[in-house]
Amino acid sequence: MATSGAVSRNAVLLLAAVLLLRRSCCTDASAATPHASPTAANQTRAPALFVFGDSIVDPGNNNVITTMIRCNFPPYGQDFSGHNATGRFSNGKVPGDILASRMGIKEYVPPYLGTKLSDFDLLTGVSFASGASGYDPLTAEIMAVLTMDNQLDLFKEYKAKLDRIAGGGRAAEIVSTSMYLVITGTDDLANTYFTTPFRRNYDLESYIQFVVRCASDFIKKLYGLGARKMSIAGAPPIGCVPSQRTNAGGLERECVSLYNQAAVVYNTALEKEIKRLNGSEELPGSVLKYIDLYTPLLDMIQRPEAYGFDVINRGCCGTGVFEVTLTCNQYTAHACRDPNKFLFWDTYHLTERGYNLLLTQVINRYGLQ
Repeated sequence: MATSGAVSRNAVLLLAAVLLLRRSCCTDASAATPHASPTAANQTRAPALFVFGDSIVDPGNNNVITTMIRCNFPPYGQDFSGHNATGRFSNGKVPGDILASRMGIKEYVPPYLGTKLSDFDLLTGVSFASGASGYDPLTAEIMAVLTMDNQLDLFKEYKAKLDRIAGGGRAAEIVSTSMYLVITGTDDLANTYFTTPFRRNYDLESYIQFVVRCASDFIKKLYGLGARKMSIAGAPPIGCVPSQRTNAGGLERECVSLYNQAAVVYNTALEKEIKRLNGSEELPGSVLKYIDLYTPLLDMIQRPEAYGFDVINRGCCGTGVFEVTLTCNQYTAHACRDPNKFLFWDTYHLTERGYNLLLTQVINRYGLQ
């Protein structure tokens, strides 16, 4: 990070000390800020990370359900360990993996479904996320994927397994002290409201209120199952996602201002509700964080050169204009030569490098707990 003017010897020593302390929890984060993550000296690492949500954090649950929303084939996963297409909607790691690694828990968060989970996997956390899901149950039903309530049902099933391998007391401790990451809501707006006619009995404002009520209900249900520390992400700048540029951005594929405005209104309402619930009498002992994805991702889109990206309006896969899931495949849509130069992998999801840079900013602002 460039600075102007002379830097005092004390300041250099202080910066070196901060970077040394941070190395153990965040190997490639930028310099500390007032919102930087606490060091290991004054916090206890969460024993596990549990993930709920949509395709941003689905590591392969959709592989084993009957749906078209899947990606367990090349070129997906081309930069993942072993070049395996695991069902992650990217060329490599997704946010759950990156966060677990930065927290020092493990390198990858496995899907709960479709894999033979070891005791270590169960003790350190899994993902229940399902690509194309949303807080609005209709969003998942349209695409034949897991609803958020389905994901909670799987968590209940998981807790029974955890009891068996860890014992009731230790299992309850893991559940209550672990970190919960929730990323969903984008498909509610981008797909269910703006693309299909099924929720047009709502105007946009009332639909956003409905989705936030669904999000609030989900948080309460997850709390009721023992979760206490939850990080809940807002929507990204939906109108600048390549698929939405193609659908509604005109011939020049510009960012769709209406969609971005909807994301801002939704994020404001969601953040307000999370603040209301946090540590409230309704949810005593809860530690809820709203995670702003909109601001850092929009900055990456508006200032790509600052992050080393050459292309931000197309995906790396195929033409980058419409390819996602089944249309991003090794037969009709080869990947670009250098995914690191692209912010988006397909027309909906970031490249691994994009996610890494996004998570660095999120961790710097909100910390690792």
